[in-house]
This record gives sequence, C-alpha cells and structure tokens, in this order.
Amino acid sequence: MTGYFLYAFIYLVAAVIAVPIAKRLGLGSVLGYLIAGLVIGPIFGLVGDETVAIQHFAEFGVVMMLFLVGLELEPRSLWAMKSKLVGLGGLQLGLTTALITVAAMWLNQPFGISLTIGLIFALSSTAIVLQTLQEKGLQKTEGGKSAFSVLLFQDIAVIPMLAFIPLLAIPELINAGTEHGGNASSHDSFNLVEGLAPWASGLVIIGSVAFLTIGAHYLSRPLFKYVAASGLREIFTATALMLIIGIAALMGLVGLSPALGAFLAGVVLANSEFRHELEANIEPFKGLLLGLFFITVGAGINFSVLSENPMLIAGLTIAVMLSKAIVLFVVALIFKIKGTNKWLFTLSLAQAGEFGFVLLSFASQNYVLPNDIISILSLVVAISMFLTPGLFILFDKAIIPRYKSAKSTRSDDEIDEKGTVVIAGIGRFGQIINRLLVANDVKTVVLDIRSEQIDLIRRIGTKAFFGDASKPDILHTAGAHESALLVIAIDDRETAAEMVKYAKHAYPNVKVLARAFDRGHGYRLRQLGADYVVSETYHSALEMGAEALRSLNIHPFHVERQKMAYKNIESQQNDVLYHAWADDASGERIDNNYLKLFIELESLIEKALKADLHDKHSRMRGWTPPPKGYAEKLAPDEKPDETEGH
Repeated sequence: MTGYFLYAFIYLVAAVIAVPIAKRLGLGSVLGYLIAGLVIGPIFGLVGDETVAIQHFAEFGVVMMLFLVGLELEPRSLWAMKSKLVGLGGLQLGLTTALITVAAMWLNQPFGISLTIGLIFALSSTAIVLQTLQEKGLQKTEGGKSAFSVLLFQDIAVIPMLAFIPLLAIPELINAGTEHGGNASSHDSFNLVEGLAPWASGLVIIGSVAFLTIGAHYLSRPLFKYVAASGLREIFTATALMLIIGIAALMGLVGLSPALGAFLAGVVLANSEFRHELEANIEPFKGLLLGLFFITVGAGINFSVLSENPMLIAGLTIAVMLSKAIVLFVVALIFKIKGTNKWLFTLSLAQAGEFGFVLLSFASQNYVLPNDIISILSLVVAISMFLTPGLFILFDKAIIPRYKSAKSTRSDDEIDEKGTVVIAGIGRFGQIINRLLVANDVKTVVLDIRSEQIDLIRRIGTKAFFGDASKPDILHTAGAHESALLVIAIDDRETAAEMVKYAKHAYPNVKVLARAFDRGHGYRLRQLGADYVVSETYHSALEMGAEALRSLNIHPFHVERQKMAYKNIESQQNDVLYHAWADDASGERIDNNYLKLFIELESLIEKALKADLHDKHSRMRGWTPPPKGYAEKLAPDEKPDETEGH
C-alpha cells in the first residue's frame, strides 16, 4: 500500500510543479503534463513498469471527456453536423490510411502490416486535441468544430478496425505464438459477442446501443430525481460515476468503444435538467484522469529503444505528422475551410492518438504485428502526441499573427472630417455612444482598426474610418487636438491604458472618457488621467439585477430606490477604494487594507439596500411613487406583498 501512496505522490508533485510553469510560459497544461511524465519517467526513473497499467486506468478520462462533450450537443446538433462527420472524417481517415499504407509498403513491409500501420496512424488524439481546444477557447470556431467532427468519426471507426485487424494475422506469428503456449490473454474473457455468429453479434450490438439510448432517455430522469431527493451531493457524484462506468462496461462487453458509448449517452442527456449537475460532478474526475493519462504518455517513452534507433524513430515521427498534415490540408481545401481555421484543423490533428496504443496492443495479441515493429511504432505514437502542444504554439505564435498582419495591410482611410467627439472603437460599446451623440446632432469621428467592423457599420449607414486610433498621427489626423471629447471604447486593456496616458499628455484640455473592463482596470485608467471611467458591465449588471427584482414582483418604485441606493454608496466609497488601491506599493494593488475597505463597501451596500427597503418615506428626485390604486390594477399573481410600501 505504501508503494501506491509513493507513486501517487510522485505523479501529483510532478503535475503540481510542471503544469503551472507550463501555463505561465504559455505552453498549455497538456505539454506541462507530458513534460512532468518525461521527467519522472525516462529522465529520473522515479516511476517504472506500473505506468502502462496506470495508463489503461487513466484512459477512462477520455471516456469522461467524451461524455461531457456529448452533454454539450443536442441530438439535433449532432444530426446537423452529419455531413462534416462523414465527409471530413471519412475522407481524412481514408486518405491518411492509403497514404501511410503505400509509404509502409515502399519501406518493404508486407501489405497486411502496412495496412495495419496505416489504420493506426490515421487516428488522432481525442484527449490532447479536445483538451487544448477547450483551454484555448477554440472549440466553437470552424476549425475546432471540424476537428471535433473528424475525432468523433475516428472514435466510431475504431469499432470496425477492431473487427478487421484480426483478419490480417500473419501465419508465422500465429505459429510462433502457438509454440510458446499461445496468448491466453489475447481476448477479453468478458466479451459477450466473442464466438457468436456475425448476425447474432450484430443483433447484440444493436440491442446494446438501443438500450443505452432509450435507457438514458427514460430511466435516467427518475433515477436522478430519486438521488437528488436525498440531498446528498456525494451520492449524486456516485450516481454520475456509476452511470459512466456502467456505460463503459456495457460497451466493452459487446466489443464497442467505451468512449463512443459515453458520447452517445451524453448526447441523449443533453436536454436533461440534470445536465449541469452532471457536468459539475464529473469535470474534476475528468481533469485529473486526463492529466494522469498525459503524464503516463510522457513517462512511457522508452529511451532505450529511442537511443538504439534515433534517426529511424525521428524520421518516422516527422513523416507521419507531415503526411497527416498534408492530407488534412487537402481535406480542408476540399471542404472550403478558410483562413486560420484551415491551419487550426491541419495542425491540431497531425499526430497519432491514444487509440493507437490500443490498436498496437490488439495487433500484438492477434499476431498482426511483430514485437520489434510495435516497440518502434509505440514510440512514434507517444512522441507525436508529445509534440502536439508545440503545433498549437506554432498556430498561436506564427499563424494567427500572420493572418492578423495580412488583414491589417489595408491602408488607413483618409480622414477628411473633424468632429466635436472622437470615438476610438465602434464595437457594441462604441456604437451606443455614437448613436446617442449623433441623435443629439453632435458631430463625431469614429475610428476602428477592424476592417470588417468598419465595413459592417458603413452598411447600416454609420460613417466610420479605418485606422488605428492608438497611433498618435492617426489620432491627430482625426482632430483629437481640436475636439471636446475623446471616447476610448476599444476592447484591449493595455492599448486603452496607453491611449489615456498619451491623450492626457498630448491634449491636456481634451476630456477623456474611457471604457474599463473591471474595477482594477478602471482605477488604472483613472490613475493615468482619464476624466471619466465606466466599467462595461457595471450598469448592465445593475439593470439586470433590477429586472430580476421586477420579475419577482418587487414594486418598480422600490427597485428604482434600490438602484439609487446602490449607486450612491458605490459613488461615495469609490474614491476611498481608489486611494487604497493607488497607495499599495506591492504592485498587486490588492493588499489587506484594500480588501478591508472592499469588505466595508459590501457591508455598506447591504445595509443601505436593507434600510431603503424598509424606509417608506424616502423620496427620489426624478422618480415619483406609483399612482394611487396601482396595486389594485395588477393581476392577482402580480400584486406586491403586503409588507411592501407604496
């Protein structure tokens, strides 16, 4: 038992040290896990042969991940992506298998071995790709959705691969295995379809999938209601784990992919009212198991085999990744995936996947591949997965800036107008400001660096100029030095701060109004000289809170008084908090004094709102109480409670 504790401690220490460092360096958590595994495995030898067993356990994280992915997809959404699923996925799998099979035959490998290698390397890493796409917020892009379609098709394709690969068994390997007593463990003793006729096996599989989908839809809801009624969170967590483990076991019993079964169950439960609770309970387990899986991939790299064949393994890894990238790029062109999405699709899938390990083990058990080839191919799979985060870094650092610079080659517009107000940024924030000013016959000069936004604004009849307002010459040309106001409504924190600083230095007589992201950013803009700063979420959140009160039949008069009380306290305490923030010399701007004052602010707001709620005699300038008889005119369910004042 002590040994297990030590191994668990080693894995956790490696993750705790490596992953935060990798994230801080912009490398992503996946690469951090892989590096952690590399350090505790091949480099220092702190873990050993147990890595393979742990990897099989940790692969359950992939099952959980696909269940969570399924929860985000409704059946209607899955059906809508059928063309991408079959078209993109099928074409990628077919072309990659064919290309790598031909390459293996060119290297003097028999057709059976070559085809098996082609099938193995046609698969990509669901775990690494989906995890990285989610971390970087790319899963909703066209490239991310296309990559997911291909990964899902590959997971489905594993099933026929497992049925087909044994047909490629090599007689010499079978004879050699028989002479050594055979492979007693070559088949899963719990496989229900083993030995059945093909038609019977098909019926069992179809029945299992039907039971999964129907059962998940009709049986899960009463089960979750029963468990939720207990009020015990840990039992709900146990139920969620039971559900996924049961699905994985069922799929394994009939020879299907547990990950695919979990995905289908997730899709069926996507409309369940318990979806968010399931996500919250499973997410921590998924994250830990996936992290453990990535560590085992790094720890499983066999340096002895690598040192014996360094050029061969390096050459094969590069060849596999390049071949897959070429195929993916061609597929992206065929399906008209453009711009950065084309490169995201190409680079994200240009590696072998975790199911490659499964197929290699399966090929060994069924006498399809010799052990010396398997040891080399396992390294190629592991190293290609290890290099995948580097491809995402290449996408971030090289591809995206290149496309941004290409877009910015549009020459600045000639600004031939001057106005009372210069507005930098015409997004959702700047548009509202501009409409109000123009409606009151105030002449504005609008600038934005996004060409597509400028074109859109012009189509709806608003005049705007393409140009970078953060550049002094552009700002001067726009007439900022002659204007009364400069409104900075851009959505870049640092650029906004630099603009405030420059504008107050270059045009001290011009009043600067600036958009802030949050309280801290607002204080910084104020420190740099902005005359008026507003948080982009402050007023909208206040209005949403007010609407929430009105929706609960709180009297509109009380709602307005509560809003006013909130604003008054916030305004009164804002200077105090700002000076506490400005006086902090640590650079963090959140010291104990600031936190103390912030807590006091929260307390003051709470007291003011409660006092206002029970004060029936307060009045507000510009807002009068509702007319007499207001309550009687409301519908019965809309009448305010008798405790409310009128």
